Amino acid sequence: MASSLPAFTVRRGEPVLVAPAEPTPRETKPLSDIDDGEGMRFYSSGIHLYRNNPAKAGQDPAKVILEALAKALVPYYPLAGRLREEEGRKLVVDCGAQGVMFVEADADLTADDFGDVQSPPFPCFEKFILESTTIAGAEPVIDRPLLYIQVTRLKCGGFIFGQRFCHCVVDAPGGMQFEKAICELVCGANVPSVAPAWGREMFMARRPPQPSYPHLEYREPAGGPDRMLSTPPAEMVRIPFFFGPREISGLRQRAPQNMRCSRFELVAACIWRSRTAALGYASDEEVRLSFIVNARGRPEIPLPEGFYGNAFAYSVAATTAGELCGKDLGYALELVKKAKSAVTYDYLLSVADLMVLNGRPLFALSRTYIVSDVSHAGFKSVDFGWGEAVYGGPAKGGEGPLPGVTNYFSRAKNGKAEEGTVVPICLPRDAMEKFQLEVEGLTATAEL
Repeated sequence: MASSLPAFTVRRGEPVLVAPAEPTPRETKPLSDIDDGEGMRFYSSGIHLYRNNPAKAGQDPAKVILEALAKALVPYYPLAGRLREEEGRKLVVDCGAQGVMFVEADADLTADDFGDVQSPPFPCFEKFILESTTIAGAEPVIDRPLLYIQVTRLKCGGFIFGQRFCHCVVDAPGGMQFEKAICELVCGANVPSVAPAWGREMFMARRPPQPSYPHLEYREPAGGPDRMLSTPPAEMVRIPFFFGPREISGLRQRAPQNMRCSRFELVAACIWRSRTAALGYASDEEVRLSFIVNARGRPEIPLPEGFYGNAFAYSVAATTAGELCGKDLGYALELVKKAKSAVTYDYLLSVADLMVLNGRPLFALSRTYIVSDVSHAGFKSVDFGWGEAVYGGPAKGGEGPLPGVTNYFSRAKNGKAEEGTVVPICLPRDAMEKFQLEVEGLTATAEL
């Protein structure tokens, strides 16, 4: 894990708007009815850390990336536009080449100062991403740049690439596609190898809208108030939990013998059950696990090649706290697997229908643990010509203003060079010890 950073200063230049390098179409493009839900109206932050590359001596990464960014915005011209809200809270992109926000900076740190950082949150991430300015009385994403980039040069010759994407316009794979397009242009390509496709009509609501699933993710669960929504941040503590070969083996021993389980399913079920027990919910209160199910790569969902919009849905596993904690791990696993298999193209269209009928609501948060698995996103493979990133991934441990409600699952290695899943758990201070004991109990390997 990362070492504590020495005292340092980041000196930012003046932010500039970067427009496409060539003329682009002037038009209005509607987002899909999945893109513009309330839960997408925020900026998702990512960071890539690079060491010095002697072969790049004399080259300024900020200027190199700035030039390639302007070129990438030609085929990806909607990213240089602005969101506008129309009737029914429908979001559209005004493609007017207004530009994305870019700033270069310098920090008196070296790449080695960050230690072996492998999972979010990235140390002092606030210094390496360019925050947007709050506009009173406006939606947080309306009429603002859709992308903010900061390139911070380090005194060792390395640098940090920090970005904030408006989630309405791209999801994680879509953002990666755009970043890799910049990389290809940096390295001499004339055009990106994957041409971007808009394709948002695939996820528009039907006419008339006809939701065909219960969509628990948008309905508050039964029970009293949730302490996770009211505990002050100062009373929360964050600890990264590593699930390597030993922990996964322990979890598999507690799964039904005839049940095939993925690493994600095992870890998600373990954390959901342990977290519920640690928070002490009443036995009759409803508790949920909500996680992102990606539509990409599914033959029944014919996404066009190069699609960079949101192509996922939140699926929900739900039960009572008493049932979840009173039964074995197999019960939680069955619920997780059922929820995972529920997301089909019809399910996604049903979500779009619900958005239109219900005013594009925010998903429920009370007694709900929300998970996004980014372990296969390939963040480290983003190479601007300086080599593979030392760290590549989310800037924060979870998105949103409520610590601990959402989590990222990332891939990392422990001190034995064993690869596993790392989860930066955030809980009220008095619940963390109980959580640790619960996880240890579920992951302990029985003697054979």
